Amino acid sequence: MFLTPKEQLAIIKKGADRIVDEHELLKKLERSFQEQKPLTIKLGLDPSAPDIHLGHAVVLRKIKQMQDIGHQAVIVIGDFTGRIGDPTGKSKGRVALSDEMVKENAKTYCEQIFKVLDEEKTTVRFNSEWLAKLTFEEVIQLAATTSVARILEREDFQKRYKQQIPIGIHEFFYPLMQAYDSVELKADIELGGTDQTFNILMGRTLQRHRGLEKQIAIFMPLLEGLDGKEKMSKSLGNYIGVNEAPEVMFKKVMEIPDTFIIKYYELATDEHPLQVQAIQDRLQMGENPRDLKLQLAEVVTALYHGHAAMEGAKSYFEEAFQRKGIPNNIPILLLEIDKERIEDIIPQLITISFIQSKSEFLRLIKQNGVSLNGEKIAIDDLSRVLLNDDVLQIGKKRFLKLNK
Repeated sequence: MFLTPKEQLAIIKKGADRIVDEHELLKKLERSFQEQKPLTIKLGLDPSAPDIHLGHAVVLRKIKQMQDIGHQAVIVIGDFTGRIGDPTGKSKGRVALSDEMVKENAKTYCEQIFKVLDEEKTTVRFNSEWLAKLTFEEVIQLAATTSVARILEREDFQKRYKQQIPIGIHEFFYPLMQAYDSVELKADIELGGTDQTFNILMGRTLQRHRGLEKQIAIFMPLLEGLDGKEKMSKSLGNYIGVNEAPEVMFKKVMEIPDTFIIKYYELATDEHPLQVQAIQDRLQMGENPRDLKLQLAEVVTALYHGHAAMEGAKSYFEEAFQRKGIPNNIPILLLEIDKERIEDIIPQLITISFIQSKSEFLRLIKQNGVSLNGEKIAIDDLSRVLLNDDVLQIGKKRFLKLNK
């Protein structure tokens, strides 16, 4: 811990929507600095949607920044709470996941979070370790720490109650269980999106009931997607996935609205606050936003794929989208032996997310949006036999080389 507490606080505050409370956080940082003892940072993840995009990674990036200044992270995989499902933001109860699905999703989560976090400074725990061992008496004692009125303060529960949509009693226990995780871990800090405000503050309440020092609650903003309107979501198609190919990631970052350049620097990168301020100053002085967005695409792509892959993605982008030609370095699809015609490879194109569905592919063909080796193809061409090194193109920006 080479940075002073105030220097650490400046890094932690970058991009944060709200900290409860900042004075308590500074005191924790001062004690940690004096004792050279890292703080314990908690993040809970319910493995209900295993594919992580940059919106999910906002809190992971903040934790990584705190790891870089000397602190330790504990990722709590909610294998127990996942069987209930977090009702946050839901208009009805979420269907509970099976044990098999929870375990499979948790495995996928763990593979992806270490694209961001420092594995040596991260401990992964499963909350079934302690929640599954609670006796019924202990559960009743846990429930006695809050009131129904307090639980109904949650906006989602309020809406469902007013609309006479059923609320299961088991759903009331979700914030209590998440809070109990903080008690078990003696968490110093818990992070989450602004939609997790109720659950994280409940952790502070329960720690106080148990005579523990209250955790600091840090709430990160929700990151808007490529449309600049809705929060990043795979279902809306406005996302940038952490597992996407570097060429795809680079291109997508270049598609964000100019007005979101600074927000992406704050939430999707590890750039120092002073560096972000310098970029903002350059924007205000009239520098071309596209140049700063190109720099942003370099930073984001390098974070997840490394510098060499980023350089390749940048060259691909410049060739494909600036010079409007077919790039030299494009993704390659290795065709299965019996897949020789265009119509035969549609399932493979869907699997690698080059297209979303067969109906979308057919619609694009009818709209003259699909080319093979630079020539538009029609529905009648679906039976056309494919050759090695054929280049399939959708629109102006998506290319795929086909190899047998």
